[in-house]
Amino acid sequence: MKDFSTRRNKIRRWLKKKEVDCFLVSKGVNVTYLTGFTGDSSYLVITADKDLLVSDSRYTTQIEQECQGIQKEIRTSKTTTLKLLCSTLRKLKVQSVGLESHDISKLFYDQLSKEMAGLELVDSHHVVEDFRAIKDQDEIAEIRKSIDLAERSFRVIRESLRGDQTESEIGNNLEHQIRLLGGDGCAFEPIVGVGERAALPHAVKTGKRIEESSLVLIDWGAKAGLYLSDLTRVLITGKPTAKMEKIYGIVLEAQRRAIAEIGPGVSVKKVDDAARNWISEAGFGSKFGHGLGHGLGLEIHESPFFSSISSAILKPGMVVTVEPGIYLPNWGGVRIEDDVLVTREGAEVLTSIPKSFDQARVLLP
Repeated sequence: MKDFSTRRNKIRRWLKKKEVDCFLVSKGVNVTYLTGFTGDSSYLVITADKDLLVSDSRYTTQIEQECQGIQKEIRTSKTTTLKLLCSTLRKLKVQSVGLESHDISKLFYDQLSKEMAGLELVDSHHVVEDFRAIKDQDEIAEIRKSIDLAERSFRVIRESLRGDQTESEIGNNLEHQIRLLGGDGCAFEPIVGVGERAALPHAVKTGKRIEESSLVLIDWGAKAGLYLSDLTRVLITGKPTAKMEKIYGIVLEAQRRAIAEIGPGVSVKKVDDAARNWISEAGFGSKFGHGLGHGLGLEIHESPFFSSISSAILKPGMVVTVEPGIYLPNWGGVRIEDDVLVTREGAEVLTSIPKSFDQARVLLP
């Protein structure tokens, strides 16, 4: 069983530095990151010398199986989770508590303030997320597994493409194939856009058929255990046009330039600018409106985020997506996305599906 105490000790060092008595973890994925617990509706309380999981009787056995060594406080039907949490904090005799203010509701904050009058509530947003941004070797290995699942599944789907298949069918087939290969399903609802619908960065799948256009964009990922992957490829399923090749080439070069900039100590803005400036110089700057990419791991979108307005700096162990795109209404869109590990020397592209324009062409039966 994995030892999560190293991660919780990072929180303890944060508590000491900030002179806060206790940290309350309310966001489910952060509880998982710090304990291995995969249930929900639970809170993790961390002090200088204690770890307590406040949960309910549904998870008594699961906590014992997933979180050996962590003390648990189990709610019965005679009380509420909030009251049990407050009782736990009183027993700990803490004077201040850090809250994940980006996760909790105003109602929860108000109720906690009322129940625990005199307790100092400290805004502690994204503390765990900042630690999560840098993956350890176990996490990187899990991400590699999720990428492998995604790529193997995509190859099967690509080889079996038919003109009468719909966007929805392709997305459903990806989910099915990932599970057949031993994965836990898709990392997110796959995006499949045929023809002009590829101009919608987050297109919702429809009954539009592959044969209705010569271009299809597929954005998908797999879940392996707790970790996720995220890829995008554009396939040319009919006669390629000069415009297709031009747009595709611009996006591919933009991605190449961005990946070439990735390394420790590099600002996310510099990487974003490398792709964005190239697309702008080609005359399509207004057609690339989203950020260049994002971190991924337990969540599909997590820190860091590539942006022209961010001051974040890349560090070894970060895993990020690089996904420039050009979207032309009533024509279509091209986005190419790979997952990249920031190393001590520079960057390692973890994804390996071919992506040249010629390699994007598919002959339908």
